Amino acid sequence: MTTAAPDSPLAAAPASRSRRASNAGPMLAVAALALLLYWPVMLLANRGVAQRALDSGADLGCKTALACATQLRNPVIPAPGQFLEGFRALTIPPTAPTSAPYNMLVTGGETLLGLSLASLLGLILATLLVRSRSFERATLPWLIASQTVPIVAIAPMLAVLLGQYGVQGFLPKAIIAAYIAFFPVAIGMAQGLRSPDPLQLDLMRTYRASPGQVFGLLRLPASLPYLFTSLKVAATAALVGSIVAEISTISFSGLGKMLAENSRASDTVALWVIMVYSAVLGIALVALIGWLEKGVTRWRPAR
Repeated sequence: MTTAAPDSPLAAAPASRSRRASNAGPMLAVAALALLLYWPVMLLANRGVAQRALDSGADLGCKTALACATQLRNPVIPAPGQFLEGFRALTIPPTAPTSAPYNMLVTGGETLLGLSLASLLGLILATLLVRSRSFERATLPWLIASQTVPIVAIAPMLAVLLGQYGVQGFLPKAIIAAYIAFFPVAIGMAQGLRSPDPLQLDLMRTYRASPGQVFGLLRLPASLPYLFTSLKVAATAALVGSIVAEISTISFSGLGKMLAENSRASDTVALWVIMVYSAVLGIALVALIGWLEKGVTRWRPAR
């Protein structure tokens, strides 16, 4: 009877499955706890609203505040039946311009484009920050200051500015998303480019490696784990930037446009459904980056 060597692919496959199972356990436990608490929290949140409506003489079709807590037209937290009905109304048909899946794809496209622009800008800035201390001293405080400006205030200004040069529609939202997302990429990448051990740098100098070879053969591979960690943070920031840009500018599609419309209509059930779709999109973006990380950094030891 033969056994697989500890480092062989046959031995690695069960270990990988075991790690996935161990990672899924805590996540499923949190999900189960959230579902368990959902009903009592929903009743507690809606009971006060129902009681005030009954006290004002409104006819809710029920006699007690507890019974009315699941039947409010605009609940604080939707009841399960209201949630399911809201999902059905905003999901079917999924290709309709007013459906959440269609608008989620629009926002996802804006976010991916913004994240790509942020990655390119972040890589350029990180390289300059590492190569020149004077550039770092001159620009880093301004980079930090750029992230303190509220995106709600700057998004309309950027949209108007870009519109003067004919940049309209999809691209302004992506640029606003990139403005929010470039900073974590730049800082994380700069830290990664500085991460090689001094002994490794000395070894490269011993072999008379050029600055370009040091960058491409040592600094850049060493920075990849930092890059992907930063990209996961930047992806969520870019998503928020895309949604805020859709709310703050003239938009004809996207989750932000749906949020603005349903907020004006005071449709809280729809707002909850859209927020769930936004969360799913954020999880999908981070998972995509994690999948890319596994493919690019195959040389890293499995954790």
